[in-house]
Amino acid sequence: MHVPADDPLFGVVDSELDHEAGTLVVSGGALPRAEIRRTTGTPPQSHVPIGTRDPERLTLRIDGIDEALRPAKGFLTRRSYRVEVVSGVQGCRYLLVPDSLDTSRLLRDGRVLGVFTSTGDGSVTAEWRAEAGSGRGAGLYDASVGYALAAAFGTGAEPMWKLTLDAVLDLWP
Repeated sequence: MHVPADDPLFGVVDSELDHEAGTLVVSGGALPRAEIRRTTGTPPQSHVPIGTRDPERLTLRIDGIDEALRPAKGFLTRRSYRVEVVSGVQGCRYLLVPDSLDTSRLLRDGRVLGVFTSTGDGSVTAEWRAEAGSGRGAGLYDASVGYALAAAFGTGAEPMWKLTLDAVLDLWP
């Protein structure tokens, strides 16, 4: 599904997500092209837009260069739904971590760059911090990473008490 977003700092950002094939492409304007691919033959999980959270079955390329992609398993806490990218190109660490039922924060080396919302169908919106675009905030590479992670893994998560209750109820006969 092809879904464009009108980003207030970076212009039109195109996200093309194919859940069944396990592919995502984010591009637009001056943004570096970001691609996330699920390994061929990996059965898609319906609750993950890209189809899996297994880091061994996923690749991330930005502008044609592989970056280390490490999604957590996602289970009982919001933090367990985090997704980490260690960028050799940028020399930093990105983290997309849920902060509410619907949204996730994008951090670069521990500093919040913005908040993302994704519906799970490739549609993504971003709200950047005030200093974004000022040289201290988000840049084009950051935006590519953020949009790709939000589109591929979705945003937000249930609170811990709800996730725990659901896990217990799943065990109930």
